Amino acid sequence: MVKRTALLAVKVGVPIAILAYLFWDAQKDDAFTTLAHQSKNWPLLGLSLVFSGTAVLLTLIRWYYLVRALEIPFTLKDALRIGLVGYLFNLAPMGVVGGDLLKAYLLALSCPGRRTQAVASVFVDRVIGLYLLFVVASAAILLTGFADFGNELVRTICTATHAITIAGTVAMIALMAPDLSGGASTRLLAKTPVVGGLLEKVAEAVAMYRRRWPVVLASALMSVAVHSFFSIGVYLICAALYEHAPSLAMHFVISPLGAATGVLPIVAGPFEIVLNFLYTQVPTGGGAIASGQGLVVALSYRIVTVVIAAIGYVYYLANRAEVAKVIHEAERYETGPRPQG
Repeated sequence: MVKRTALLAVKVGVPIAILAYLFWDAQKDDAFTTLAHQSKNWPLLGLSLVFSGTAVLLTLIRWYYLVRALEIPFTLKDALRIGLVGYLFNLAPMGVVGGDLLKAYLLALSCPGRRTQAVASVFVDRVIGLYLLFVVASAAILLTGFADFGNELVRTICTATHAITIAGTVAMIALMAPDLSGGASTRLLAKTPVVGGLLEKVAEAVAMYRRRWPVVLASALMSVAVHSFFSIGVYLICAALYEHAPSLAMHFVISPLGAATGVLPIVAGPFEIVLNFLYTQVPTGGGAIASGQGLVVALSYRIVTVVIAAIGYVYYLANRAEVAKVIHEAERYETGPRPQG
């Protein structure tokens, strides 16, 4: 109980502290006051919602195909319902449960005896999405010459992005390549204390994707579309709020690098910091965006994601008892010994 309370305090307290600082910093430059009095392009804001919503929809379709590749009986309707409630829980620390963990448990509950495959589908979905996030960012950095616009820190970020992309490529090849160890690597995972049995079964489930590489390839292509649509969505918000905005091409670097902070177990804060910083480094034709204005764009994007998550909230209300049961089980999984089945 104490561990769970401490974890909740961190997940809630850290983002509040980060956002409080960002608000204070932005208010020094009257970023919010200026925004309140200037005109806004509402059609572009609406279009941003369309692109961002389409991106979320594609992520759920991608997961649906990855689940079906494991021969789990699963409908697209189920993928949308489970995926949307998972998306909702990704945005707020409700019960200290991440959306990915919740998706895996909801899927496992609907398919008894397939818990390991359910975890594997969510794991592979996340890995593919994150890997292609850096691929898109790396390609955009090279095509736009992004590293030449900023200071030494920006160049370091770009170098790190390329390094992560290369490492991710090696990891993906290793994941999809035949197991040359003859099963020794899987047996080694099985010896891991506490979670060995689960890791062994997940590794065996992930190995099933090696025989279904067309699905993995299609998922990768969908991921490129997902990150492209999200980048366009952020660009449209910036263009709707400010007369001078970084180009769309630049947003294919800015948005993925900001989104990459989503791997941190913090609901908000890092994304706003990264976006606000990168905006101040990129020329717009009328000078770089002032510090604080990037925060406004980031918070506006957060509002768009909340609107999308509201659809998931409708499902949450309609199925509160089932979701509450899953949350309870997931919290036990997160704070206690891992199940072996």
